[in-house]
Amino acid sequence: MNAVTLNPGYTPIATKEDPMRIAMFALSIATASTLAHAASAQVPPAIAAPGESAVVTLHAEGAQVYECKAGSDGKLAWAFREPIATLLLDGKTVGRHYAGPNWEHVDGSAVVGKAVANAAGKTPSDIPWLKLEATAHRGSGLLSGVTTVQRINTQGGVHAGACDQAGALHSAPYAADYVFLKKGS
Repeated sequence: MNAVTLNPGYTPIATKEDPMRIAMFALSIATASTLAHAASAQVPPAIAAPGESAVVTLHAEGAQVYECKAGSDGKLAWAFREPIATLLLDGKTVGRHYAGPNWEHVDGSAVVGKAVANAAGKTPSDIPWLKLEATAHRGSGLLSGVTTVQRINTQGGVHAGACDQAGALHSAPYAADYVFLKKGS
């Protein structure tokens, strides 16, 4: 006698497909942990921060703003002006990123940075990955002890081409992850 004939609505927990399901589940766990390790291991040496540990990684979505202005040769060209982005954690807004560059967290803490190194984005349309040193802090909270910020996993944000009106602005959509680091562990 089997359980199916005794109770026609009963679905057995164990089925012939279970070994395959278990194998697929194990494979997905192994793949996920490998991908997570690979992502952290792929920070280019130029923007690495040895001896520092992550405080938090925030995702940013926004725009890189460019202004049409005369270059040293007198010709008009697009020049980077400022970033404008929302900082997200688990899909929820937790702060903002703007000119300075500044990063503000909803807890009132903020950090200002200065770019000290860069590495090319993954495609020509992606802004560079950056390493920024913290130059100032405001408030107390999550970002208070940050010493370094890395901009990684950039998507978009590059704008090029001709501009014909000085003062014109262009917003190039972008996304990136910002890793906030502190000295030690």
